[in-house]
Amino acid sequence: MRRTISSIQMRYGLLASLVCILLSVACKEQSKGPLSMTTTPQDVVPNVIDFTFHVKPILSDRCFKCHGPDKNAVEGGLSLHTAESAYEALGEQQDHHAIVPGNPDKSELIHRINSTDPGLLMPPPESNLTLTEWEKTILKKWIEQGAEYKQHWAFTAPTEPKVPSPPTQWGHNEIDAFVWDKIDAKGLRPSERASKEKLVRRIFFDLTGLPPTVAQVQSFVENKDPKAFEHIVDSLLGTPDYAEHMALEWMDIARYADTHGYQDDFERIMWPWRDWVIHAFQKNMPYDQFVIYQLAGDLLPNPTREQIIATGFNRNHKITFEGGVIPEEYRVEYVEDRTNTFGTAFMGLTLECARCHDHKYDPVSQKEHFQLFGFFNNIDEKGLVSNQNETPKPYITLSAEKEGQLLEFIHFNQSERQEIPLMVMEEMTPPRATHILDRGLYDHPTEQVFPGTPEAILPFPKELPQNRLGLAQWLFHKDNPLTARVTVNRLWQRMFGTGLVATSFDFGNQGALPTHPELLDFLALKLRDEGWDLQKMLKYMALSATYQQSTKTTPKQLEIDPENQWLARASRLRLPAETIRDQALKVSGLLTKEVGGPSVKPYQPEGLWEETTGGGGGSTAAYIMGQGKDLYRKSLYTFWKRTVPPPNMLTFDAASRDLCTVKRQETNTPLQALVLLNDPQLLEASRVMAQHLLGQGNTSTQDHIQRAFAMVTSRLPAPEEANTLFSYYEDVIKKIGDKTIDPEEYLAIGQSPVPGHLSKTELTALALTVHTIMNLDESITRG
Repeated sequence: MRRTISSIQMRYGLLASLVCILLSVACKEQSKGPLSMTTTPQDVVPNVIDFTFHVKPILSDRCFKCHGPDKNAVEGGLSLHTAESAYEALGEQQDHHAIVPGNPDKSELIHRINSTDPGLLMPPPESNLTLTEWEKTILKKWIEQGAEYKQHWAFTAPTEPKVPSPPTQWGHNEIDAFVWDKIDAKGLRPSERASKEKLVRRIFFDLTGLPPTVAQVQSFVENKDPKAFEHIVDSLLGTPDYAEHMALEWMDIARYADTHGYQDDFERIMWPWRDWVIHAFQKNMPYDQFVIYQLAGDLLPNPTREQIIATGFNRNHKITFEGGVIPEEYRVEYVEDRTNTFGTAFMGLTLECARCHDHKYDPVSQKEHFQLFGFFNNIDEKGLVSNQNETPKPYITLSAEKEGQLLEFIHFNQSERQEIPLMVMEEMTPPRATHILDRGLYDHPTEQVFPGTPEAILPFPKELPQNRLGLAQWLFHKDNPLTARVTVNRLWQRMFGTGLVATSFDFGNQGALPTHPELLDFLALKLRDEGWDLQKMLKYMALSATYQQSTKTTPKQLEIDPENQWLARASRLRLPAETIRDQALKVSGLLTKEVGGPSVKPYQPEGLWEETTGGGGGSTAAYIMGQGKDLYRKSLYTFWKRTVPPPNMLTFDAASRDLCTVKRQETNTPLQALVLLNDPQLLEASRVMAQHLLGQGNTSTQDHIQRAFAMVTSRLPAPEEANTLFSYYEDVIKKIGDKTIDPEEYLAIGQSPVPGHLSKTELTALALTVHTIMNLDESITRG
């Protein structure tokens, strides 16, 4: 292996970072002028108080700890989470009430929140919680208006909302009508349309995870057709790049990995299931079919090989091979994982909270938790697998000869064995009995239960089979209030950075309220009624004027809506970890556009696996780096070891894949800058791009720099930016001349060959300049 991390990289990287600081001024898209640092002004008290959007958030944040749904924490006999309990008489004499609908003067709640006596004041001073005057007014006015309680918004089926009529011509579709209604109420106006360069870059990243080429940007900029952007969207949907980018998000949701997890973390083969996911997205399989195949493909009538392979979704959880564990304890954990993944991925609910007791906030009892558990408790699996070379049952065997004829999406590696096992689902006969587990403990079974669903969400219809197939069909029942909302919210999160419900993992009582509830319901019904067509929905979002806005901000926007909840502008989003790496490979020409097949092992710091591997040995005891094209495949195909995920991806907030993840964390740390400055993949990509530029003939250095900048950022540099970069290039030339920089040392980074006919001085200087461009904030941001 050539040299990778070295002191020379750190020296050059720090030098590059200085240029990044200089260029950041020109790259920012902020409007000039001082920015107010004041907090967002409090909204006026609305004429009609809504329990869901005005009252419940106050009660949940300030009152439910002592007066909420947790029966064991209730104080003073008062619960405020339901109308029945809130209206009950209180005290030994039953002579007063916390809430008297229509009469705040007789409502003890109003007296307590306004009391000046610390012994009576609510919330009590020792809680460090207080109510603002606005919140007190909201509670009083709500009681005056009858103190009406409502069922949680997410547990009622969506109904067709009335589409607002904006007073202007702004907007392309119904999305914009709903958005205008909100921003107008907040005293804002939508931003101008993003420049064509920004817009084409945005849609390429959102739909494919890759940047457009310079030619594609130029073609779109010069195209005067009013439908040019729509044609771009159409050209991207259904491509392999689109399918792989969609699959990347699904890997987080499905907690996909190439190892079993736990201490020894042996290798497993699940990549054929991953390749089925890519195949399904590329052919635009309807989402209901996509999910039903994965949850219960084996239970469909006369299931095909493809449908059985799809059920690998349920087997992506961790599995232990460690001696000394109690097999039944771990088998229960596997079933719990499938149950909780089902709740997070498809219902947006925290079902795990009801394992040990009734859910403290959502209407899911412990009994209902284990009724859902029962759907996934009926496969003949071991809690402990004793042989590292054994594939946990049930599984099927895939062969290159058989699958090569039936399933074109499975790409066998000719250098590997031609028969491979794949874990799938298979029902037991007779079915295993399911019991409520006292405090969730595997060895404390109590009452027997049978498969069922939470009554408050949607009672399980009698006409559906009481198995996983019935459960999957229940998800897509016309009266299910959650599935369409949860799905379309994740699509919105993909296109806009944050869902209409910010907590895409929690639609329950403790989750965020939707910023645009009518829009969410409109989109949910549209997705359902138009055949669960994901590509059609993504296109609909992309063609909205809301999506196509500029990211430029004004002081007023930042003061009223600093987090851009009301969508009066587009948000600037840091690219995902995989996209940062894939972009560098794409613009350098190194990217291998091969779809599917076994996972690969690109560059990684030496010794990480050895430091964390247990005593079990096996193929994951030591990291053996790939060679040739395997080093340059998309990050989707990078080998994922659960106990040591790819470190550079983790640094940029990739999910660990231990559990189902529907929304990644978003952090900014110095380690991220160090990855950009020192990752051999980025250094090599910069050098290879410089090689291509220098190989284009007698073009000037200034032209090379301009083209590199356009390839990475999708726009030409401003004169100030170009001059700064050229000055940096000349400075590197001087440092090479005085031996401060050694070209031989720098050019040795990476496996790809260095052409012998190029000047090493010029190549090093241009490569470091390209690397500087790749470190720009604009380069790792989708604007």
